[in-house]
Amino acid sequence: MKAPLKLRGLYAITPDDEQTSRLTALVEAALLGGVRLVQYRNKLADPKLRHSQASELLRLCHTHGAHLIINDDLPLALALDADGLHLGRDDGDLRAARAALGPDKILGISCYADLDCAADAAAAGADYLAFGSMYPSATKPEAPPAPLTILGEARRRYDLPIAAIGGIALENAAQTIAAGADLLAVVNDLFGAADIAARASEYQLIFA
Repeated sequence: MKAPLKLRGLYAITPDDEQTSRLTALVEAALLGGVRLVQYRNKLADPKLRHSQASELLRLCHTHGAHLIINDDLPLALALDADGLHLGRDDGDLRAARAALGPDKILGISCYADLDCAADAAAAGADYLAFGSMYPSATKPEAPPAPLTILGEARRRYDLPIAAIGGIALENAAQTIAAGADLLAVVNDLFGAADIAARASEYQLIFA
């Protein structure tokens, strides 16, 4: 069963991987390391594969008491009864998404480096606000940079959990949390580690 969720800690973002068995093995290692919030993001998969992978990851997350968020696909989140949805700024009507999900699902919004976007997201019922790229990112090399100071400013203005994304690694994790991040959204530094479970545990210790 899922445990009650506190929106704080390591937020694992899945890498693009068309091999479901490999993807689930990666995510399970992160879960064994203490991850309790996973976002399924696969820009390469077709709709059938996305449904299959997300369904398997949802089962796996719930087995470990974790939550699965679907990236940019409201119909998939609804079809699977996933734990939530993450949307980019231009990925649909935020209020419509909140209404469709209902009050108990998690809704996260990418705000990049835009506090006005964050204001709209907060008003629409977002559960957390994501900012970045905080550092140079191999996943989104074209993403514009966001200053660390935006994390604390957004937290003060909107009183919502703040996620930092983009180039997050162990060496910059502590300073990012100190700047105001409640969640560290990580792809490469987690899933590219030789020991994913150990790397996840190292992140969790920074939040302790």
